[in-house]
Amino acid sequence: MTEIAQSAAEAVAGIEDGSTVLIGGFGNAGQPMELIDALLEGGATGLTVVNNNAGQGDVGLARLIREGRVAKIICSFPRQSDSWHFDEAYRAGRIELELVPQGNLAERLRAAGAGIGGFFTPTSYGTALAEGKETRMIDGRGHVLETPIHADAALIKAFAADAWGNLVYRKTARNFGPVMATAARRTIAQVDEISREPLDPEVIVTPGIYTDVLVRIPSESGRLAARERAGRPSSTPAEGDRR
Repeated sequence: MTEIAQSAAEAVAGIEDGSTVLIGGFGNAGQPMELIDALLEGGATGLTVVNNNAGQGDVGLARLIREGRVAKIICSFPRQSDSWHFDEAYRAGRIELELVPQGNLAERLRAAGAGIGGFFTPTSYGTALAEGKETRMIDGRGHVLETPIHADAALIKAFAADAWGNLVYRKTARNFGPVMATAARRTIAQVDEISREPLDPEVIVTPGIYTDVLVRIPSESGRLAARERAGRPSSTPAEGDRR
C-alpha cells in the first residue's frame, strides 16, 4: 500500500541535502507548488533539480532557486521573461546548468524508469550539447549517446488517486509526471482526491507500483474538474472558486 501523508511537510520529510529531485510541471502547469514549498521549509539544500523550466516568477521552483537551495538544474528552457531568479543565480555563478533538449529530457527519464542504460539519438549531434559525449553514425546519420536521469525523489502533481497509489492527471497538467514517477527511488504525489475505491484500470495513467507517498491537497483546478464532472460550466465559477 502507498503511504498517505497527512501534510506536504510529512510527505517530503525524507529528502536530504544533495538529493536529486525531479519536479513535474510544464511552466506552472502541473507544478506541485505545495510540495515545493514544503521542501523549502524542510531546509534541504545543495539540490540537483530536474524540470522542464528553471522557475517562473517568485513561486514554486523559482522560489527554491531564489533561496539558494538548488546547486544544479537540468532543464530544457532555463530562460524566459519571468525566470529572473535563475538568471541572477546563473550569472553570479551560484547555480550550475545542464541544458537538455526537451525530447531528450523526457526520454532520459523514461530510460531510467525502463532500466535502459542509454540510447542514441540524432538530437544535438554536431552542437555544443554533444561535446564530451559518445557519438556514432547509424544509417548514415550522426547520433549522440544519452544516459538515463535517475533521482532520489520525484515531486509530481496528479488529479486523483486511489489508496493503492494509482494516479490520473488533469489535462496538460500531466506533462512530465508519468515519466518522472518511474525514474525516482521515491515518488511523492500531491492529489486533489484520494478515492477509497480502486480507480478504473482503463483510465489509470501512473500505476500505483511507482507511487510511494500520497498527500491530498485540494486545488482550484481540482474544484473545476469536479464541477465539470457534475455538469456545471467551468466558465461561470461559483463565488468560492474565484481567485
